[in-house]
Amino acid sequence: MVPPTMPHGLPPGTLSSGMDLLLNFLYSYLPEPPVRTTASLCCAAAGDSADRVSRLPDDLLRRVVSLLPAKDGARTTALSSRWRHLWRSTPLVLVDTHLLPGGDGERRPAHVGAASRAVTSAVSAVLESHPGPFPFASLTCSFMVHADDRLLARWFLLLAAKGVHELVFVNRPFPIPGLRLPPAIFSCASLRRLCIGAWVLPDTTALPRSAAFPNLRQLFLSCVVMEANDLDFVLAVSPALEILTVTGSLTPLRARLTSHSLRSVQFCLSIMNEIAVVDAPRLERLFLWKNWNERHGLSDVKTTVKIDHVSKLRVLGYLEPGVHLLQIGNTIIEAGSKASTHNTVPSVQMLAVQLQFAFCSEVEMLPIFLRCFPNVETLVVESRAHRETLSNLNLKIWQRANPIECVQSHLRTLAFHELQGRHNEFDFLKFIAENARKLERMFIVMKSELTYAERQVVFAGVGALYSAHWASRDCTVQYTISSLPVGSSTWNFPAGSELSLDDPFEAFRED
Repeated sequence: MVPPTMPHGLPPGTLSSGMDLLLNFLYSYLPEPPVRTTASLCCAAAGDSADRVSRLPDDLLRRVVSLLPAKDGARTTALSSRWRHLWRSTPLVLVDTHLLPGGDGERRPAHVGAASRAVTSAVSAVLESHPGPFPFASLTCSFMVHADDRLLARWFLLLAAKGVHELVFVNRPFPIPGLRLPPAIFSCASLRRLCIGAWVLPDTTALPRSAAFPNLRQLFLSCVVMEANDLDFVLAVSPALEILTVTGSLTPLRARLTSHSLRSVQFCLSIMNEIAVVDAPRLERLFLWKNWNERHGLSDVKTTVKIDHVSKLRVLGYLEPGVHLLQIGNTIIEAGSKASTHNTVPSVQMLAVQLQFAFCSEVEMLPIFLRCFPNVETLVVESRAHRETLSNLNLKIWQRANPIECVQSHLRTLAFHELQGRHNEFDFLKFIAENARKLERMFIVMKSELTYAERQVVFAGVGALYSAHWASRDCTVQYTISSLPVGSSTWNFPAGSELSLDDPFEAFRED
C-alpha cells in the first residue's frame, strides 16, 4: 500500500515507528499531481532554428503551459513578449515539490530546513503573482510554525479568491498537537477535493455562518487533531460531500454520520469511541480498519458501530467481533440475538470481517453477525494472529450453527485471508463449503509467516476440505500464500474511494 518514495513531500525518516506508519498511510493516499517534472520532449526537426511553436494559437499554447510545472511555466515568460501574458492567463498547477531549490522536484534536498523556507517563499510569490485559477495545489514541503499564522491565513484567502479546485495541504514537523489551520480555509468555496495532513482543525464553534464547502466532494483527513463536534460541523457545511476518509485521528472521535450526499466513508488507525450512521441515505460503503476505543486497555470496552437508515449501503468492513459492539437500529447485536426485520441490513452485498479464530467468543459472534446481513454475496474473512500461544480450540461452533440465509441463498464468493491452520478456521471453511449452494469462487490465502510444521497442518486441512460434501458443484477453489506485508490488509484505501470499482475487493484478492 505504501510507495517506496513519497512524491508529495519530505519522507518521515526520523519519526517514531507509530508516526511513520501514519505518515505512510497519509502519503500513500494523496493524489498524483496532473503534471510531472520528468516528462521528456522530442525534437521533430533537429537543427531547425525556426520558432514554429510561437505561431500556434493562444488557446493551444495555454494548454501547453498548463501541462508544465509551475517553475517551468513561469520561465516561459522570458521567451518573448507574446509568451509573457500566457502564463498569467493559464490555469496553474502548483506543486511545491517542483519548487525545491537545486532539484527537479523528484529528488529531496539534503538540508530540509533551509529548503522548506525557500519553498514557502516561492509558494507565496506564486500565489501573489498568478491570478489563477488553481485547478490543483499540493503544499507539503513547508514546515509551518506558530509564527506563520498570518502567512497561512493569507495563503488560504488567495487560494479562495483565485479558485482552487483540489488542495493537498500537509504540515510537518511532529509531534502533534501543533499548528491550527486558520479559519480562512473555509472560505475556499471552490474546493472539490481536500486532503489535510498533520494539522489541528480550526475551532469550528467560532466560525462565521458563511463558512462552508459548497462544492467539496472528497475529503481526506490524516494525522489530525479534531474536537468533538468538528467532524459534525464539516459534514453539515459540505452538502455535496461524497467521499470521506479519516486516518490517524489523534483525538477520540464519536463519528455521527448525518449527510444526504455521503457515498463512501473510511476510518483507519484512529481513536474511535463510536461510529454511528445516523442518517446517510446515499451511503454505499463503510470501512473500518484498526481503530480502537480510547479505553481499549479495559477488556470489556468496545467501539460501538451503529447502523441505521442505510438503504443503499452495499459494502461494509471490517467488522471485528472482538473490537466492535454492533448495533442495528435500536437493537444491540449480542450472543443469542436472532435475526429479524429490525436488526438486519438487507442492502449489504459485500461484507468483510476480521477476527481471532483462537478465541471462541469471537468465533461464536461470527454467525450472529452474518445473520444481520442476509443478502451478502461476497464475504472477505481475515484471520488475525494473537501474540500469545493459545490452545487450538475446537468447540464445533459451526457444526451446531443454525442456518444462515446469506450463506445458503446468496453467497457467491468467499475470500479467506491469513489462514493459520486452526481447527476453527477449517470448521468455518467446511461450513461454507457444505452450505453455500450458490458459491462460485473460494479464495484461500495462507499466512506467509508460518513454520514448516504449521504449513503442513494447513496443507492437510486444505486437502481434507476437498473431501467435504460441497453444496455447490460449480465452485472453484484457489489456494495461494499471502504476499501481504505484516500488519497490512487486503483492503486498499485509495481504491475504497474509487466508486467506479463495482467490487473494490476484486483487485486485492491474491492470484
